[in-house]
Amino acid sequence: MLSALASLYVVSLPLALIFLYRYWRSIQQLKVRTPPSPLSLPFVGNLFSIPSGSEHYAFAKLGEQLKSDIIFLNILGHKLVILNSAEAASEILDKRSMLYSDRPQIPMVANPTLMNWPGLPSIVGYNDLWRHYRRMMNNWLNARAVTQFASLQEQQARLLLRQLLGITNHSRPFKHIKNEFFFAMGSLMFQLAYGYKPRDSQDQFFQEAKLAFHNVMSAAMQTNFFVNTFPALLYVPDWFPGTRWKRAGREYGLQQDTAKTGPYEWVKAQVASGTQQHSLLGSLLQGHELVSGLSLAERDRRLKEIGITLFGGGMDTSAHFLVSFVASMVLNPHVQARAQQELDTVLGRAVLPSISDKERLPYVRNVINEVFRLYPVAPLAMAHMCYQDDIYRGYSIQKGTLVLGNIWAMGRDPRHYENPEEFYPDRYLDPAVPRPPVFGWGRRKCPGVYFADASVFINAASILATFTFTKKRDENGREMMPQIEMERNSIMFELKPFEFELKPRSEEHRQLILGANAEG
Repeated sequence: MLSALASLYVVSLPLALIFLYRYWRSIQQLKVRTPPSPLSLPFVGNLFSIPSGSEHYAFAKLGEQLKSDIIFLNILGHKLVILNSAEAASEILDKRSMLYSDRPQIPMVANPTLMNWPGLPSIVGYNDLWRHYRRMMNNWLNARAVTQFASLQEQQARLLLRQLLGITNHSRPFKHIKNEFFFAMGSLMFQLAYGYKPRDSQDQFFQEAKLAFHNVMSAAMQTNFFVNTFPALLYVPDWFPGTRWKRAGREYGLQQDTAKTGPYEWVKAQVASGTQQHSLLGSLLQGHELVSGLSLAERDRRLKEIGITLFGGGMDTSAHFLVSFVASMVLNPHVQARAQQELDTVLGRAVLPSISDKERLPYVRNVINEVFRLYPVAPLAMAHMCYQDDIYRGYSIQKGTLVLGNIWAMGRDPRHYENPEEFYPDRYLDPAVPRPPVFGWGRRKCPGVYFADASVFINAASILATFTFTKKRDENGREMMPQIEMERNSIMFELKPFEFELKPRSEEHRQLILGANAEG
């Protein structure tokens, strides 16, 4: 009994001291003019003043209540600034990007005793390592260089069409089409990064990489692991009750190392034997000047991170977009019909689009913009961290404050989007209507923006050219309205399963798909 009480005391005392320190800090915070904020309580700050619901919705609602597009929250000692308008995000994250390009360290992800993934490019701090990552990716993914991958993207889109043909007879196709989207986008990113083409969705490299990103997104969520909110929990001994999360973190760490090492060693072997396919890592491994100053061990560490990041970033965002695109077409058949009419008029009735056709298809482009606006892949952009104290609109933003752009709220700003809940692609005919900022801001803007933009276009346009999505009908032939809802506890805008039907637009289109060259 005494031993147990002593252990409890050892753990509780540091936590109590941390709470007292944070309370003192919150009192000091009152002396600083922060952005508008809801009711704050001792110790917990604004924790109980946040409306219920998903974070992006709750933060938007809070902004409405406070009548401000920039709000401040102190949650258990963690300082957050939420940007609910595109103007505020542009002013802070674009124009002052030098001050707001850092990232917070996430203990469950970065700590060496847990997932041990501090070098992941998307979360690494604003430092020389991040700059090197950026230079390597920009060398192949800038607007001009990325065109070399257009044929690869078109081939993968045609292969996806064939796979979709195989699920047209499913009574509940949601799960199947989602799996096909994830495999198609994951396969594309493997080919871009490594020159490796997975055999199917059971491919070991594919499965391991997909699991690694599932784990890291789970590990990064504050609500999943208390250690992300209370880093002092790292010092709780492993034998103490309730520390299974430590074992989970170590398992995640071993798994992510396996996921990034397997395909990297494969492409190294291909380069050594002279049999490599064209790829980003394959080029870097051939004595490229961008890695010439590194030791072999450091080169390998950095290139492993580049490869796995390209896979995860490109697969998840594009696949989730395509699921939301399907939902949008099911709910808006008149939009789908008009987009198909544009494709038929500009390209011909049974012609597959190419990436080079993008500028000739303004309505299809605006359909894509509207999907991104209503269903942003990441409703809350990844947190930026203030690098040094700053003043904005007379408000103090202190060093270490997390700054989050609420893309979901920005896309529903009635000042820019009339009837914001309506799916209306023609709104973008007005040049004053902004495109949704789905790829981020400033120096932390997605480095793969041009590749992603081309991938989203060629897949959405190819699907529109060949398939039609409709509402499912009941036994009496009546259309059933699908329920479109977001999964809870997810960083991404992930839709719950919904009912629909898909079929080729005609027999001519089915033959077009079967006859298309999907081979490199």
